[in-house]
Amino acid sequence: MPMYQPCKRDMVVVGFEGGGDGQILDLDTAVKDGVLGGVEGVVVGTGVCDKLDLRKLIEELDLSEVPTVFICPISLEPMQDPVTLCTGQTYERSNILKWFSLGHFTCPTTMQELWDDSITPNTTLYRLIYTWFSQKYLLMKKRSEDVQGRASELLETLKKVKGQARVQALKELHQVVSAHSTARKTVIDQGGVAIMSSLLGPFTSHAVGSEVIGILVSLTLDSESKKNLMQPAKISLMVDILNEGSIETKINCTRLMESLIDDKDFRSEIISSHSLLVGLMRLVKDKRRSNGICSGLSLLKTISLHNEVRNLLVSIGAVSQLVELLSGLEPDCLELALCVLEALASIPEGRVALKDCSNTIPIMVKLLMRISENCTQYALSILWSVCKLSPEECSSIAVDAGLAAKLLLVIQSGCNPVLKQQSSELLKLCSLNYSDTIFISKCKLTRTIQ
Repeated sequence: MPMYQPCKRDMVVVGFEGGGDGQILDLDTAVKDGVLGGVEGVVVGTGVCDKLDLRKLIEELDLSEVPTVFICPISLEPMQDPVTLCTGQTYERSNILKWFSLGHFTCPTTMQELWDDSITPNTTLYRLIYTWFSQKYLLMKKRSEDVQGRASELLETLKKVKGQARVQALKELHQVVSAHSTARKTVIDQGGVAIMSSLLGPFTSHAVGSEVIGILVSLTLDSESKKNLMQPAKISLMVDILNEGSIETKINCTRLMESLIDDKDFRSEIISSHSLLVGLMRLVKDKRRSNGICSGLSLLKTISLHNEVRNLLVSIGAVSQLVELLSGLEPDCLELALCVLEALASIPEGRVALKDCSNTIPIMVKLLMRISENCTQYALSILWSVCKLSPEECSSIAVDAGLAAKLLLVIQSGCNPVLKQQSSELLKLCSLNYSDTIFISKCKLTRTIQ
């Protein structure tokens, strides 16, 4: 492998990867020719950002694509204090010193023994790294200022225009706040939340409402803003859009409404809406647009904490619909759906609905010890509610589905002690309908493992 001397001032060696021949380039040529991903149209090496700290620049920019020559081969992170060994390889100072302190006197990349253990600061590479990150930072700062200015202009425009011009301004603002945190801060600081809220009402078109909701869901709302958005007319519009909007709009509606429900001033009667629950159930059952399932289930989980909503959910047939969905859900969605069903099992009507659904017990038994401890907890709680409601009928079905063996697995596992206690109690309940010999035979694990 060719040996390289430590880099000279104002020169940088590139092309170390794979042991190939390196090129020695001057700083301006390296950036001008794009070897290191220089910033187009910006003169480098001017010291324009000399007062900026390189470590802070690297942390603040958090760039995913950094020229490989800037990366320390040991840590795979951008170098802040590059030093070169006698082999010509360059490393972050702290990393190579740690390598030496562990008793290694070889080059980490080539594994060659070092004939000289001195390290030489690679000042040219440092300047190149510093310049590259500085110019990226300046461009980011300029774009940020441009975005902030555009957000301000759009807010002013929205105070004056109506009709299609309003929709177009909202669309652009929606794109800007979705992509830039600085634009979101500008909208909040300049009273944009109040402007958005004022555009929601009984006569708002769905085109306007969809864009406003998309903007609001990107912003951090204070308590006063949430209180304003919880007016019945505004909630009614959100529910209408949830039922008729695009999948992206439906997801935004669920996210916005969930953020409002978390507020201390929230009133449960606001969401006790048949139309809202029907819209959510349509969303979670829409397999063609599965990206809305988790959002819908998340809102269902939140609102099912309210007793009025539980009764309404049972009345629209949500129990059987959710049970049928379980087998096809991803783990994160499955956990949400089980949480909703557990909440519905806390009311008499919900327990009856779960008992009357023929697939409830087999599916819950199957889910025990399958996905996660939370899923096991929810499934166990639902099984307890159903079996307690009708011990003879339901316990027999559950045991035939392999419940006894599954409960023994839970008891013998290292899971939560509360789960073990619940499993023991359910096991006792199920055993009441059998003689000891028959019940012991039901506890064999062969069927469960299969």
